[in-house]
Amino acid sequence: MATALVIENDPTDDLRRLGEWLTEGGVELRVLRPHAGDELPADLDGYAALVVLGGDQQAYPLPDGSPGAPWFPALEGLLRKAVRQRVPTLAICLGAQLLAAAHAGQVERSPSGPEIGPTVVGKRDAADTDPLFRYVPLMPDVLQWHSDEITELPHGATLLAASTRYPHQAFRVGDRAWGLQFHIECDTAMIADWARDSTQLAELGYDPELVVAACDRVMADVEEVWQPFAVRFAALALGELGDDATRRSLPLLGQ
Repeated sequence: MATALVIENDPTDDLRRLGEWLTEGGVELRVLRPHAGDELPADLDGYAALVVLGGDQQAYPLPDGSPGAPWFPALEGLLRKAVRQRVPTLAICLGAQLLAAAHAGQVERSPSGPEIGPTVVGKRDAADTDPLFRYVPLMPDVLQWHSDEITELPHGATLLAASTRYPHQAFRVGDRAWGLQFHIECDTAMIADWARDSTQLAELGYDPELVVAACDRVMADVEEVWQPFAVRFAALALGELGDDATRRSLPLLGQ
């Protein structure tokens, strides 16, 4: 069985539903928690895929010049190796920002302010030929929870989804590394935990209970879109996404 290496950057943002979907897709998961002292490997030998999750840290240096977390330089090195070696990679929120930063993109505190709660993003034309995004609907439901923003994509990256205030919502580096600024892994319990401890909600003047309720209402819609997406990513890791015939046999929305 193919094994995906999963990097959990923050104990409050684990694999949750995404882990279930990848397992359903036939991929075994090995989760490393550097926030708890797990050491990152020097390379990706033996792994069929790399998944990098979100967190409360920042992808750009702290005021004293140190990285947002001690393991970020090593993690960015793994992300560069993944792209060079064409290891299927899925990076979410902070993970997407680290993927961009690792390839000379720009990440900073968003001048538009925090983006929190259920939203939709719009696919770009390039998504029509992307092996994962081609089956995603034109304006998919997503869950947002971020204050930082990818303000400049890496040179040569392909923009796959955008929104008005935050133009870089999804992108691909090379042909097998995807970054999602939004969250697809969350369940309602995770959102409730974030809302309980959030300073961002107060900054926006949002009622935490209303935010949790709004997110809960779209959970089924998020799953309808992103469960098949995750299964297609698993198929890529398993080497089963190599031609049109195989792609046609993969789960489509509503099936």
